[in-house]
Amino acid sequence: MEKKSFLVIGLGFFGASVARTLYGMGHEVLGVDTNMEIVRNMMDSVTHIVQMDATDMEALRSLGVTNFDVVIVGRGSDLEDSIIITLNLKQLGARYVVAKALSDTQSNVLMKVGADRVVFPERDMGVKVAHGLMSQTIVDYIPLTTDYSIVEVTTPAKLFGKTLAEMCLRTRMGINILVIKRGNDLIVSPGGTDRLEEGDILIVMGREDRLDYFRP
Repeated sequence: MEKKSFLVIGLGFFGASVARTLYGMGHEVLGVDTNMEIVRNMMDSVTHIVQMDATDMEALRSLGVTNFDVVIVGRGSDLEDSIIITLNLKQLGARYVVAKALSDTQSNVLMKVGADRVVFPERDMGVKVAHGLMSQTIVDYIPLTTDYSIVEVTTPAKLFGKTLAEMCLRTRMGINILVIKRGNDLIVSPGGTDRLEEGDILIVMGREDRLDYFRP
């Protein structure tokens, strides 16, 4: 996995969850929040953390935003702040800005001021729950774009005993098995000779319409 650098502005429930997850995956994460108590609580959950007001252009400039692969703006509860931060980030040359929104109106404004992507955490959670209810094999669901997702699935019986090479998922369907979780063991970036077993949990990436292959 390629190591990337992320700047997460606003460490409320959404921002903190994103920051912890990215850091746990081995990426470089700089967290920013105005609340000193939050900063203290998050010190061990990110690579670096700063207490500052990200609506201050000069303070934001001091972070060197152009050095980050992705900047996440988690300040969706305050529309004015999220607009100012997103606008300033783009003026400072941020490569890719992901902003949190709570409504379609907020999303439209954020896109107009330069956000590269807008996410709706509450809405996305509803989608995840719906997908989980749809199939007993789906453990978790992460939408990446309107067409592509990552799903965590239990291996369906039709795939027991088959190797990845035999299934040819990547060449036939554009599906990638990223990880095989087998008990306490993880097989990361499995190869063609790896064989699926009953009880395996797979982390899979691909097009929405192709991921139906993993449903019973």
